[in-house]
Amino acid sequence: MQYLLDNFFALTITGLTLGAVYALVALGYTLVYGVLRLINFAHSEVFMYGTFACLWIVVFLGGKAGGSLGNVIFWIAAMFVAAMLMSGLIAVLLERFAYRPLRKRNAPPLIALISAIGASFVLSELMGLRQQITGAVGFDTYLRAYVANSRNNTGMPEVFSPQPVFTLVDYQVTNVDIFVIVGAIVLMVILDQFVKRSRLGRGIRAVAMDPEAAALMGVNRDRVIQVTFLVGGVMAGAAAVFYMLKIGITRYDVGFILGVKAFTAAVLGGIGNLRGALLGGFVLGLAENYGSALVGTQWKDVVAFVLLILILLFRPTGLLGESLGKARA
Repeated sequence: MQYLLDNFFALTITGLTLGAVYALVALGYTLVYGVLRLINFAHSEVFMYGTFACLWIVVFLGGKAGGSLGNVIFWIAAMFVAAMLMSGLIAVLLERFAYRPLRKRNAPPLIALISAIGASFVLSELMGLRQQITGAVGFDTYLRAYVANSRNNTGMPEVFSPQPVFTLVDYQVTNVDIFVIVGAIVLMVILDQFVKRSRLGRGIRAVAMDPEAAALMGVNRDRVIQVTFLVGGVMAGAAAVFYMLKIGITRYDVGFILGVKAFTAAVLGGIGNLRGALLGGFVLGLAENYGSALVGTQWKDVVAFVLLILILLFRPTGLLGESLGKARA
């Protein structure tokens, strides 16, 4: 308890920073569940591919630490473009080849869930075996910087150096902390307004509410579902950028535990609720940090999963509990 009290503000800021990443990944689970009633467990790998896109674009362009403000903006913009494109592409391909054929055959939900788990392992192992795959076709020499040590941790060159901005009691809040937290909130507001006000957003809500009635009203369900996966993938790509700026290390299975925690955040806030995903992410990040301060950092993951069990037992609809289909117009 004393450790928690002594480091309360440090634990709070770092918890919010990590919670922002959880929240953005949780949006993908929330969107897909709201429209298809499917838990897309492969979404964690969509995030993982975004982290590698950040790493690869920085390596390809020869990123270095320091430099002018314009330099930093360039690197961050390049990371966002690469990660969002990569994650969005993986999400769309996932929908096209893993889920749409099952949907066309009216497969039971359990089959789609098994397909999601299988797709998760396939995507993860493809990244983990990239050195062997490129070696088999003779490209490993040319792509050594991108495929070497494919099953080990891979660090990204630091292009946005953390600098203290202000002191909150005993913790120096850095520019990276502020950028991640504020960035997540801004992206959440943009997505919320997109779903509420745009034509595609209204289509997403219509399909989530009543797919048959939406189809009768001229809504192209396949297009809406594709856009839903794309938007979820783009948000996961943004989360990957924030994660790499804060953590700076990725690997082929980085999405596994983080994806489960993001799913926990989605359930905590109310799965199918966009604002609930943001709230759930922040609450989970704080709960993890406070819990690990009380019982030890080795129990950090346990805290998240215990919280998931408690939510499912006592409030299965989550903190906000409003589904995407019932979102206010």
